[in-house]
Amino acid sequence: MVDIKISASILNSDFAFLADEIKKVERAGAEMLHIDVMDGMFVPDISIGPPVVKCIRKNTGLFLDVHLMTKQPDRMLDSFIESGADSLNVHVEECTHLDRTLHYIKDAGKKAAVALNPSTPVSTIENVLGVVDMILIMTVNPGYGGQGFIKDMTYKIRKLKGLIEDYKRSTGRMDKRIDIQVDGGINLETAPLAAGAGANILVAGSSIFGAEDPVDFVKKLRKSAVAAI
Repeated sequence: MVDIKISASILNSDFAFLADEIKKVERAGAEMLHIDVMDGMFVPDISIGPPVVKCIRKNTGLFLDVHLMTKQPDRMLDSFIESGADSLNVHVEECTHLDRTLHYIKDAGKKAAVALNPSTPVSTIENVLGVVDMILIMTVNPGYGGQGFIKDMTYKIRKLKGLIEDYKRSTGRMDKRIDIQVDGGINLETAPLAAGAGANILVAGSSIFGAEDPVDFVKKLRKSAVAAI
């Protein structure tokens, strides 16, 4: 049985009441918080930095997945490691020495994750499968919340799932866990598409925080994903 996890993206929360918004998704049953760090260069907008992550860490026990949508993410790793992040998610497009970057994150005691933009092929990360803990397939072009799911990304998710399975068979590391995360346009209609293709961590922002009843919505989101497996 695949363990489906829900990660709430705080980018779509009300930052004026962030602590309350986090408590809301805790009650809803989300296992993770997805924290988008945007620098105004890799993506057009600017969001938050290590001080905010540090405050979030003090106010929740949820797993904090920090998604560095930034230029040269290596220069920011130490700051976010110290802020209390549980995983650091770097973009392959910005990491010249990806293997070194991922090892640095793991050596710091954090989960190492790598993100791929919609146009970036999965072949770019096949040689770091031995060190990576999670791979994020962007199902929208990064930078803005509330975008529509790119349905062709289901093909990419399936391709990544097959690549991971081939790696495990070829290396004999059948117990190696590599989560497949998706981010962008996840709702009750698209969650089954992503889960059916092989994703097991669903990032949702506007669909959770905009729901009339977030608790009921997260339950339905998880149920719709599980039913597609």
